[in-house]
Amino acid sequence: MPSMKRNMAFPKGKIKKGTGKRLLHYTFKYYKPQLFIVLICLLISAGGGLVSSLFMSININDVMNPGRIHDFEFVKHDLTRNIIIMASAYLIAVLSNFAYNRIMAVVTQGVLYHVRKDMFEKMQSLPIKYFDTHAHGEIMSSYTNDTDALRQLVGQSIPTLISSGLTLIVAVALMLWYSFILTAVFLICSIAMFVIIKKIGGRSAKYMVAQQRSIATEEGYIEELIKGQKVVKVFTHESETKQDFDKLNENLYEDAKRAHLFGNILAPILGNIGNFNYVFLAIVGGILFSLKTPNLGISSLATGITAISFGFIIPFLGMSRRSTQAVNEMSQQVSMIAMGLAGASRIFELMDETPEQDEGYVTLVRCKILEDGTIVECAERTGHWAWKHPHKADGTTTYTELKGDIQMVDVDFGYVEDRIVLKNVSLYAHPGQKVAFVGATGAGKTTITNLINRFYDIADGKIRYDGININKIKKADLRKSLGIVLQDTNLFTGTVMENIRYGRLSASDEDCINAAKLAYADDFITRLPDGYNTMLTADGANLSQGQRQLLSIARAAVKDAPVMILDEATSSIDTRTEALVQKGTDRLMEGRTVFVIAHRLSTVQNSDVIMVLDHGKIIERGSHEQLIAQKGNYYQLYTGAFELE
Repeated sequence: MPSMKRNMAFPKGKIKKGTGKRLLHYTFKYYKPQLFIVLICLLISAGGGLVSSLFMSININDVMNPGRIHDFEFVKHDLTRNIIIMASAYLIAVLSNFAYNRIMAVVTQGVLYHVRKDMFEKMQSLPIKYFDTHAHGEIMSSYTNDTDALRQLVGQSIPTLISSGLTLIVAVALMLWYSFILTAVFLICSIAMFVIIKKIGGRSAKYMVAQQRSIATEEGYIEELIKGQKVVKVFTHESETKQDFDKLNENLYEDAKRAHLFGNILAPILGNIGNFNYVFLAIVGGILFSLKTPNLGISSLATGITAISFGFIIPFLGMSRRSTQAVNEMSQQVSMIAMGLAGASRIFELMDETPEQDEGYVTLVRCKILEDGTIVECAERTGHWAWKHPHKADGTTTYTELKGDIQMVDVDFGYVEDRIVLKNVSLYAHPGQKVAFVGATGAGKTTITNLINRFYDIADGKIRYDGININKIKKADLRKSLGIVLQDTNLFTGTVMENIRYGRLSASDEDCINAAKLAYADDFITRLPDGYNTMLTADGANLSQGQRQLLSIARAAVKDAPVMILDEATSSIDTRTEALVQKGTDRLMEGRTVFVIAHRLSTVQNSDVIMVLDHGKIIERGSHEQLIAQKGNYYQLYTGAFELE
């Protein structure tokens, strides 16, 4: 049953500091010219939204001008001119709006493209430990929910915030142009709006961040459940699983409910405050007009102080209305910005993960071996490989033939520092030897092979490969020399041929077919609808588990590596097929070092040496006959297995 502890304990952390700044830097990195054009378009668009108020003031002043009010033709000419100018301004604003939306569509999708690309590249560089300690559904959530929140942030929330902010700035500037007194009244009422935005919007933002975390946790749980659905069914844990999911769903519901509750009540509250502000300004303006109060504003300082007129009050009310709308639009983006920043924060957390460290400098190269035994590096394929070992001390380079000689000396290891899994493990495997590990589950068998691959690094001791400390070998080159067949098979969407060729991308069709024959997979492959061109999907769901494992063995065979690791490679194969595969692996291991992990002791009897592990220590070692003669732990496992049969 899936582990609830890991999923339920996923932290609902805050947005990482500096996420917004980093996101802007990331966006400007790829689209600086486009964003500069967008900023200009937003400025034009913001000004265009206030054109009506500005020209309304001009028209009212023209119509009510005592010197022009009886000159109908003059007034008509001015009105026509002003309307044409206003229409032109609106047209420019509309075109600017269209341009910035088109550009932002490109910018937004471009940013997401680079984000997903960088995320995937970073994910490929992460160590196995990262994937062992993070639920796969939570990682997938970064590619789906978090990038979608980022799309909303970059494509809508930030442009809306900038546009509304520019509109507010321009509107306040025009208000100051008309009247200091009315502007002061507007700003006093606006303080209440910003206080409410801070209080309610802040709570909405807090729960939006929590919502993103809850979605990731729930998706991680669902992904795990889908993968383990057969286990859930066979142990009849449907009701318990549903209860666990209900807890996660309840957490998501509560976070989403609070987030949208505070987000949805914000607009009506601000709208009513805006209406109150509008009415209050109209009342104050009317009083000032009736009292013929001298108007103080930037315009009056420039042209002379006059009494407040309808030419000031009416456009001022229009600008106050537009300013209130701008504040409301900005407030509506608070929760979306918080959710987007939460998504960006999680994305950057993945990007900031420490990549797999590799201090190795010994590389694997193709070589020719001359008659006198001298190793010469070459580019063409010769069937021979060598370790290229540069020596910094004297500047020389030596070559060691790749043979597959493995030694472990006094190795200690723990997945966490305070819990040692392997203790003082020493072993050797010469080329052509077959070394088997047996023991109870958790004894440390798979851990040893993980250390040979350097999926994890040892805490103490040494591992030597052809006499070279594996810490000096580049990990990619080390793993290139190793073939591995795991108990859990992984097939990719593609043809059977492509899945076998995954072991060595340069392999020809003939190489892949020969590898399939070696693994005794050719028989069932040729009986598939399209043979080697049969398309596999959903991890080879149209094949049996045993057939998938045979393809995995064929994939390792085509790699033709000098060291093979078989981790329960025949666990899903019937006894008859196992005997055939055993013959294939016997041929496969000729001249190679082979490590075998098996619970079926019948598969390890022909091993050169069998090592029995218990709680991270090698307690017995020897051939099958030697260990049976000792009548120790291996004898008990062997005889007990047959008694059970």
